[in-house]
Amino acid sequence: MVYSGCIMAAWAAASLKAEARTPYSNTGSASIQMRTRSGVLRLPSVGAQFASLAEEAAQRKHSHLHYLEALLQAEMEDRERRSIELRMKEAHLPRIKTLEEFDFAQSPHIPAARIRALAEGGYLERAEPVLLVGDPGTGKSHLATGLAIAACRQRKRVRFTTAAALVNQLVEAQREQSLSRMLARWSRVELIVIDELGYVPLAEVAAELLFQVIAERAEKAAIIVTTNLPFSEWPQVFTNARLCKAVLDRLTDQAHIIETGSESYRFRRTLRKKTKE
Repeated sequence: MVYSGCIMAAWAAASLKAEARTPYSNTGSASIQMRTRSGVLRLPSVGAQFASLAEEAAQRKHSHLHYLEALLQAEMEDRERRSIELRMKEAHLPRIKTLEEFDFAQSPHIPAARIRALAEGGYLERAEPVLLVGDPGTGKSHLATGLAIAACRQRKRVRFTTAAALVNQLVEAQREQSLSRMLARWSRVELIVIDELGYVPLAEVAAELLFQVIAERAEKAAIIVTTNLPFSEWPQVFTNARLCKAVLDRLTDQAHIIETGSESYRFRRTLRKKTKE
């Protein structure tokens, strides 16, 4: 496709040279052919921007090579943007909350440097878990979403889900005898974010199915888990002691464990608003 883009842009450069003797026309036969061929070769940015870039190149007396470079750069940038947008759509993020929007100044106990280091993606390559532990309202979901968006920007396959939603899907798949296919789909995702683990106890069957997803990723692919429970209270969720130990063993091995504290950011924000009123 890049080779096709080179051919297309070279043809555009030649057209520019041919039309350089007269004012550039956006409705000439060359323009029509450019749009048609751009569509056939699936180069939408070339088709959309060749005219404006050609006009600019003519006005500034840029070389044909410079024009070709600008046209290809526009196509590459647009293709990257669309790729990231697709990754974010496929991730099923509940809302768009980036790390840039997180107010670390209001949560000084959260290690900003560690979070930013994680956003660079090294943990994804090393298949290391990330555990965000803290009370409700302390920023766990925001941080998890921000890391998921950072992974999407690196064009990783990401999927965001709550623990309850994932368990429901697994139970339903088992009932419909399609569990193997579902587990295979989850295994192909490069980063899974499981939000809100610990809010509700899991039935033993549900806990075993969730363990299958977690165990399958150990040392193979990254996972982010947010939970409101300290590890000592996880037996409330995984009531089978052996299973609970196995889950903790998989999730904490080489994990990045970040405690977000107990003071609710949302509650403090509400108090500040009332004070201003």
